[in-house]
Amino acid sequence: MEAIEISTGPRPDAAVIWLHGLGADGHDFEAIVPELRLPEKLQLRFVFPHAPVRAVTVNQGMRMRAWYDIVQLGGGPEDEGGVRASQKLLEELVEAQPIPAARVVVAGFSQGGAIALQTALRYGERLAGVLALSTYLPLASTLATERSSANHGVPIFMAHGRYDDLIPFDRAERSRDVLTGLGYRVEWHEYPMPHSVCAAEIADIAKFLTGIL
Repeated sequence: MEAIEISTGPRPDAAVIWLHGLGADGHDFEAIVPELRLPEKLQLRFVFPHAPVRAVTVNQGMRMRAWYDIVQLGGGPEDEGGVRASQKLLEELVEAQPIPAARVVVAGFSQGGAIALQTALRYGERLAGVLALSTYLPLASTLATERSSANHGVPIFMAHGRYDDLIPFDRAERSRDVLTGLGYRVEWHEYPMPHSVCAAEIADIAKFLTGIL
């Protein structure tokens, strides 16, 4: 995949692969790197890939960057084929990093966060962590049988806005509950915001990354 890469030091020894949301591209979260104000000793390689261009049903079939098709807002039928194809793309991107998987964080916002969860929990090698922002757990019914034991203990940061009008807050809560019910460690955060990212969340993300890396 085409991707934007930003390093915070000359010799990065960890990576964060960050997936954007529907209709955006890899540039969407570029600006968050300096906003995180990470410690200088933490040298990271940020990778912001561009999703493939595809027709999106909920947007009248308009072609745009999307990790999978969305048939309707708020739930309903899932594009399993699209989700699994993007899972494969993210797996390949993790494997392409010149950094061990144990030092790679997979992250994403909205659709990107769904693919981060889908991929990380099924990935065969232990990852450093997962950032799932304003998102939900896709293909939840298959996780129990498909999950990888390597990432059963992976740290998961989930954050959601209480006023999210695209992915309802209770849907995110249900996803969290599925994960905790399966024994995953979920660090849950909620903020008084819509479908977006806020300053307090960025500070919490920085603390999480610093803690696990």
